[in-house]
Amino acid sequence: MEISQKEVGVFDAKYRALTIGIILAVTTVAFEGLAIVTIAPSLAQKMNGLHLYGWIFSAFLLAQILGTMITGQRINKNGVFASFGISILFFMIGIVIAATSVNMITLIVGRVFQGFGAGGVITCVYYSITLGYPDKLRTKILALFSSAYILPALIGPYIAGLIAEYLSWRFVFWLVLPFIALAVVLTLPAFRKLTVRGDTASKNSRKEGYAVLLAIGTGMLLAGLSFITDWKGIILSVAGLFIMIQPLRKLLPEGTLSARRGLPATIASRGFFVACYNATESYVVLALTDVKMLPADLAGLIVAAGALSWSTAAWLQSKLDAKDHGNGRKKRVSVGLGFMIIGVAAVMLAVGLPEGGIIFAVISQLFTGFGIGLAHPTTGAIALQHAKAGEEGDISASLQFTDAFSPALSIGIGGALIGVSQSLNLGLLTGIQLALFLQLLFVLMSFMISFRIKQTRVSEGN
Repeated sequence: MEISQKEVGVFDAKYRALTIGIILAVTTVAFEGLAIVTIAPSLAQKMNGLHLYGWIFSAFLLAQILGTMITGQRINKNGVFASFGISILFFMIGIVIAATSVNMITLIVGRVFQGFGAGGVITCVYYSITLGYPDKLRTKILALFSSAYILPALIGPYIAGLIAEYLSWRFVFWLVLPFIALAVVLTLPAFRKLTVRGDTASKNSRKEGYAVLLAIGTGMLLAGLSFITDWKGIILSVAGLFIMIQPLRKLLPEGTLSARRGLPATIASRGFFVACYNATESYVVLALTDVKMLPADLAGLIVAAGALSWSTAAWLQSKLDAKDHGNGRKKRVSVGLGFMIIGVAAVMLAVGLPEGGIIFAVISQLFTGFGIGLAHPTTGAIALQHAKAGEEGDISASLQFTDAFSPALSIGIGGALIGVSQSLNLGLLTGIQLALFLQLLFVLMSFMISFRIKQTRVSEGN
């Protein structure tokens, strides 16, 4: 009996189909996300929309919030199978709109559809992890979740850069469609077998409205910040911030805004370090291509270094988790954030150097990637430990909501800083440095809050 327990893994017959389905679904979304980071500067320049650069990401992420919340609240009623199918459909529509766009506004609309679909897809994945695996296997599947970035990291950024340099950025979007088709064929049968544990949608139906209200308020805040030097921008920003407060209180676990010890601190810390990683990655590519004048394919290789480092650390933390039976999860979060602090400091140095700085850029991506690889799956496992029967959808949605909202806000504020910097004739480099300094503050906040994380005792039978 002991031998059988030792041999149980995520690729055993009981879990194999679900595991493969999860990897394919995440790989599809990851490929598109990593590719866009690489081609965004070139895309913005060719469409004369550098002032809207941040919206390439923020529009996607704000829509991802809606996809996350709506799917999270309806998944108990509609099931994983139907929810996943609808989400994939939205994602494909967004790909087609983006690939055929003629200006930045049309592209942003396409990114909205993509974001809504991606939010639903990843929420379904988190939900299936909670339903389909015991706690002792969750860190392993969450590590594979992160490792699903390996193939996209190896070929996504570099191939996207080559395509953008020598063909057209439009082909980067079209390239995603075959991967989507393969994911649908191989994933849906696995999700069809999952059975939900209850219907909690009725008591949480208001969350859909709060998600819409939050997206509107955040959009107003970011739009106002882009011309904050004008009184109209100040009014729009204040109004947007006011609208955001109540939805945030309702959509996040109680106590998250004050980083209360336990689950709220886990979610708060995760929000800050996810915001830092995504925004840093976005603006370092802009700096490398538009300030350092590197070709997109070389910038893509630097992005790949960070993604591969993330996957390596995620694999390492799963091994450590198995060794200490999950008791060292809280410590691994803090250690990971320490790596990220070093990485963000290195990227600021790389961007600020008058000549070169490429080595520091690579080192920064390796450190930030390794740090989030330790912290991201571990905070996910800690959060899922707090889920009670019937609340899996809420916890899963909270994780994905945090992963979408915090970088949407962070990247958007960074874009506003760049816009203001240019309007004041301070230059693009100054704006990027300000955006990166903001990320350093965010990861420092995350590090301090990580000491308030409280994990529950892992049950051997769970």
